[in-house]
Amino acid sequence: MEKGVIIEKINNFLVDEFEVESEAILPEANLKDTLELDSLDFVDLVVAIEANFGVKLVSDDFINVDTLQNFYDLIENKLG
Repeated sequence: MEKGVIIEKINNFLVDEFEVESEAILPEANLKDTLELDSLDFVDLVVAIEANFGVKLVSDDFINVDTLQNFYDLIENKLG
């Protein structure tokens, strides 16, 4: 899957599922601050990724994920 498609798909479900304003979705945006994740939201995010991309994520995958760009890269690496 091309990186542009991955980014578009992630951005669309952030807007649809997490009600993030599209203007706030920038590669340098902090993932936790932008999404305002609590523990339940984090579980929803993992489920959404698995459903949309067919990849399994575990909490250790998020250790170095601070920005949306890191998140895009994580999904791209999981798919690759």
